[in-house]
Amino acid sequence: MGSTDMIEMRLGRIVIRDDSHRQFIYLVELAGERGFPIVIGSFEAFEIHRVIKRIQASRPLTHELTTSIIEDLGGHLQRIEVTELREGTFYARLVLQADGRDPVEIDARPSDAIAIALRAGAPLFVAESVLEQACGGGNGGAPGT
Repeated sequence: MGSTDMIEMRLGRIVIRDDSHRQFIYLVELAGERGFPIVIGSFEAFEIHRVIKRIQASRPLTHELTTSIIEDLGGHLQRIEVTELREGTFYARLVLQADGRDPVEIDARPSDAIAIALRAGAPLFVAESVLEQACGGGNGGAPGT
């Protein structure tokens, strides 16, 4: 992990609109007042909604399956990090740890990373530079994943 300052965030809310394929999640600082939206797809929005509402699917869906694979292989999701906002797109990574080894970072879309983190009970961090851009950078609306 780099030297970038990371700010712990939480999922503030999710907005699901039946008439659109673009859904929104809002991330807010755990110990502050800043927050910002991220545009996500319907599949990820419904998965996040299922986790929040504790709705079980009859069979494991992608994010639940991913969480199970990590755990069944003896690892755990240490945290997720939203590391970059470039040309209106957020970039994230899963930080995994297993068997006392050094953490492994895996590139992920923020929507997928957040869905997996919610399932795994892992914290969410956003780089200070991303938070500054998203909250006041004038990027022309809600960036996507």
